[in-house]
Amino acid sequence: MTTTKTWLITGASSGLGLALTQRVLAAGDRVVATSRLGALPVQHPSLTVMRLDPADRNDCWRAVQEAHEAAGCLDVLVNNAGYGLVGATEEVSEENARAILDVDLLGPLWLTQAALPLMRAQGAGHIVQISSTGGVGAMPLLGLYNAAKWGLEGFSEALAGEVSSMGVRVTLVEVGAMNTQWATSGMQFSAPIPAYDVLRERLFGTAVVPWTSDPGATGGGSSPEAIAEGILAHVTAPEGPLRLVLGEGSADQIRMVLDQRRQDYARQPGFQVED
Repeated sequence: MTTTKTWLITGASSGLGLALTQRVLAAGDRVVATSRLGALPVQHPSLTVMRLDPADRNDCWRAVQEAHEAAGCLDVLVNNAGYGLVGATEEVSEENARAILDVDLLGPLWLTQAALPLMRAQGAGHIVQISSTGGVGAMPLLGLYNAAKWGLEGFSEALAGEVSSMGVRVTLVEVGAMNTQWATSGMQFSAPIPAYDVLRERLFGTAVVPWTSDPGATGGGSSPEAIAEGILAHVTAPEGPLRLVLGEGSADQIRMVLDQRRQDYARQPGFQVED
């Protein structure tokens, strides 16, 4: 006998959030889905849609409480809302930095804090943090995005050790390139400094930022539907790893980053890195 779960999925208006919402509904579970505008391009009798500004701590707590009141429980929180920022460290303004940390790092923190008392009272729950391969390694011109995801990985790893004995699971989903609008119309940009134009040209094929794209253009990579299927299978399973690596090429990217890190440590006298 199966029990219907209630999911709260943020950033659900498009991309992975929308794909996961649709897949979870198709599996027979309930979904409370959020977006900044409070609207989704789908309707379903088991779907509740609400507005959420993930940069607003009070709004995060309100959304969790209302989701719990609407369904009577909260079984799975998926912190998916987020965006990317192109900008060299020198180029990133205070506004740029605070904005991306508010959404990509602090938003998941506030939502997690709001969900934990409810999950502890239930004696069960699952917090799914949507990270990326950028939460393992860092790439020039994406440093503040990397910083947000590294922070997400850090507090979530600590969280896993804090709540496992309370029946609450934590998962970090490390995804590579996805065929969504994240890298096209969804990307944000810092004001460019000409000294970094050569690097921009080498990495992105153009020194011109912000780059323009059709509103519906996507960036290539794994389909969000395939990633959503992997997340659902992981949550449905009774146990699994803290870090869930999904998407074509993601494992190779992470392996390369870890190998480079090991080599860097091994360059230090007296620091033996075992295979």
